[in-house]
Amino acid sequence: MSTTTDQNQSTLQSPSNNGQLLDQVDKLRQSREQLRAEVGKVIVGQQEVVDLLLLGLLCRGHVLLHGVPGLGKTLMARTLSSTLDLKFKRVQFTPDLMPSDITGTDVIEEQEGGGGHRLKFVPGPIFTNFLLADEVNRTPPKTQAALLQAMQEHEVSVGNTTYQLDPPFFVVATQNPIEMEGTYPLPEAQVDRFMFNIRVRYPSVVEEAAIIRGTTGNEFVEPQAVLSSEDLLQLQSIVRGVPVSDDVVMYAARLVAATRPTGGERGGSAANGKPTDKNAQDIEMVRKYVTYGASPRAGQALVLAGKARAILEGRYHVDFADIAALAHPVLRHRLVMNFHGRADNVDSDDVIDALLREVSEESP
Repeated sequence: MSTTTDQNQSTLQSPSNNGQLLDQVDKLRQSREQLRAEVGKVIVGQQEVVDLLLLGLLCRGHVLLHGVPGLGKTLMARTLSSTLDLKFKRVQFTPDLMPSDITGTDVIEEQEGGGGHRLKFVPGPIFTNFLLADEVNRTPPKTQAALLQAMQEHEVSVGNTTYQLDPPFFVVATQNPIEMEGTYPLPEAQVDRFMFNIRVRYPSVVEEAAIIRGTTGNEFVEPQAVLSSEDLLQLQSIVRGVPVSDDVVMYAARLVAATRPTGGERGGSAANGKPTDKNAQDIEMVRKYVTYGASPRAGQALVLAGKARAILEGRYHVDFADIAALAHPVLRHRLVMNFHGRADNVDSDDVIDALLREVSEESP
């Protein structure tokens, strides 16, 4: 565990700070209800999606949204940024989009008084707090890489100069699961940098009727800001300081390890080559349908998101239920399915369901 995390946990558990921290956690729980109410003025339904977006933001992660056109993905992201009083930018990714269209570029500027010319950096839309990368799979890999570098390093390199991005920095990328012709799917190594992969589903009939009524009249409701960027930065620090037991960490680790088919890439093996952890046994669906399992980033995301989920519900500890509840959005984009899965119409969510049934919460 990092020194920073150790310091955060000791601060969280310090008796002298308990009262103040309890107040802050309670404020966060109340803020979630206010955020839900403000977002609900504009967005009908999709409560789980909104909650996961907030979790990703609190964990300093990034989110990938999957859904067909017209489900309100863009409106959802814009509304959430408004309730958090964050600078919002949207980039529509297209095949002709260049990296400099996102990061910014140096331009030649004439100095005042005729003193010659100089280079001036003009920042691109990535210099914001909340960036919506719409249809990120519609742009070539070179442009995708420029965005993903900023997500990972929180910095942008233009020419010989590196510019830091001001926190908080949150990316919501969308992908359209239909019309895949002419797209550039994100490589698995780059998809792994997203904390969550969230599937945005169709609304119910009742919700769809409410959407139609609310969007075909003359009344337009503007959501009010609930938290400032300074509040958000403070809450992000609190999330990382939430204590988590070794049993819960081991459960998250066993879930991630169980996604990996038996083979030389799996660690923790005895001299005979068999897994030493009985919960890391071959799960039939993994062995049959998965080519590559999740990386250690998945375990980090499970535990960190579990911390955020716990305090959003007013608890001061992470439970097994927090890890299980977040398994699908954390793991689904990190499992590489083979052709047997496609042939049998089995997707990563089906495999995760099997993991949650077969991997025990108790350590062996």
